[in-house]
Amino acid sequence: MFDNILVGVDEHQGSRDAIALAGRLLARDGKLTLAHVYPGEAHPWRGSSPEYDAAQRGDALALLKSLADGLELRAELEVAGAPSVGRGLHLTAERLGADLLVVGTTRHGLVGRVWIGDDTRAALNGAPCAVAVAPAGYEREPATMREIGVGYDGSPESEHALAIARCLAAEFGTRLSAFEAVALPSYLFSGAAPVQEETLDELVESARERVAALAGVEPHAAYGHPAEELAGFSASLDLLVVGSRGYGPLGRLVHGSTSLALARMARCPLLVMTRAARAHDEALPGLDQSVLERVPHEVGPRAQP
Repeated sequence: MFDNILVGVDEHQGSRDAIALAGRLLARDGKLTLAHVYPGEAHPWRGSSPEYDAAQRGDALALLKSLADGLELRAELEVAGAPSVGRGLHLTAERLGADLLVVGTTRHGLVGRVWIGDDTRAALNGAPCAVAVAPAGYEREPATMREIGVGYDGSPESEHALAIARCLAAEFGTRLSAFEAVALPSYLFSGAAPVQEETLDELVESARERVAALAGVEPHAAYGHPAEELAGFSASLDLLVVGSRGYGPLGRLVHGSTSLALARMARCPLLVMTRAARAHDEALPGLDQSVLERVPHEVGPRAQP
C-alpha cells in the first residue's frame, strides 16, 4: 500500500476514476492529495498576469472542493501553475514526497488536454514516483481486489515489479499471477529458416516454465505484441504491475509508443514502477528486500526538487 498519494485531477470523469483507485491503494493512515495544474507564468504561447493566475487558482480550488465533497477519505488540495500538467504534477509530487501519482483516462487519452501524445510520454517517463492509471469507468467498479498480475520477462525491472506485486497481493490477500509476452528472436527473421509452429510453441512453453518457477504465482505466457498481450491478460485482473527502465515507463516489457497503447488498452488499473519509485520501496511493508538487491543501483533515489 502507498502512504502518500497524489492524484492529478481536472474537470473530466477520469478524475473521479483516479480518486477511486487512489483510495483503494492508500495505506490506512496514508495521506491523499488532490492536485490541479493550470497554465502558469512560463506557458510557452502566452504571457500571464497576477489577475489571470488569481482567477485560475480560484477556479481550480472550486473544482478541487467539488471533487473532495462526499469523499470518505480526507484529502488535501493543491493548486499549481506550470507550463504543462505533467511538469506541474512532477513538481508537486517532489515537493510533497509522494510515493504514487494517480491519473485517470478519458476517451481522448490520459488525464486532461496535455496527457496526450508526447506530453503524456514525457510525464510518465519523468515521474518522480510510481504512476498508476485508472481505466475509464473505474469509479463504478466494485471495490474488490481479487487478483494482481505482473508483467515479467526475467529482467531486473520485472523482478522489481514482481516484488511490489507480491507486497500488494499480501496486503490485499489476493491471488498473484505473472505473464510473459514472447517475441520471436531476430535471427528467426534472417531468412535462414522459416518460423515453425513448433518453434513458437516451444518458446511460449519455455516462457511459461520460467514464470512457473517463480514462487507463489500463477504462470501465464503467450506469443504476440507485449502491449496487446498484456492488455488481454489484464482483463482477468484487478491490478496490473509493470517495471520500468530509463528508456520508457514500461521498459523492456513495453517501450516507445506501445507504452501509451498499454495505458489506453489495459482493462484494469495499471501500476508503473518508474525508475524513481525505488526510493520509496522500503516504505512498503513486507517487501522482499532480497529481490530488490537484484535491481541495478542506477534505479536510484528520487530526484530532489
